[in-house]
Amino acid sequence: MTMTAQGTDNETRFSSLSSLLRHALDDDMLSPDAETLLEMMRDDIVFEFPFPIPNGTQRIEGKTALATYLSIVGTVLSIDVLTVKRSLISQDRCSAVLEFSCMGASKTSGARYDQDYVSVIDFLDGRISCYRDYWNPLIAQAALGDSALLKARA
Repeated sequence: MTMTAQGTDNETRFSSLSSLLRHALDDDMLSPDAETLLEMMRDDIVFEFPFPIPNGTQRIEGKTALATYLSIVGTVLSIDVLTVKRSLISQDRCSAVLEFSCMGASKTSGARYDQDYVSVIDFLDGRISCYRDYWNPLIAQAALGDSALLKARA
């Protein structure tokens, strides 16, 4: 698979992952009617965390389970801003790799949650079919302590 770099502006900041994805990916990779993050996902989405927090969520299957997981995340984390650093898109336009960061905080303790991510994303029929999120679990553990997110099982 050959990847091509998508031009990004390192100073562009986003308030949501869905707006970051719209910016970082080519317009025709996602269905135009998909506005929210969940709408961008297929019903049978597989969302993976290859390096989870110990005893944390490693794999989520299905849009309903992902919605549950994201609602848990929303109760414990506040993301202030996301910044895309790099976007690589396969020539067949079925895959992308995104490098981005976020600045946020724990809603319970106020501890900082400033995280870097590399996400490997697969597409099928204008929707995300698989999303692998590579991140540093120690940053999440430091910010969240013993919160529900550490043990969430969607």
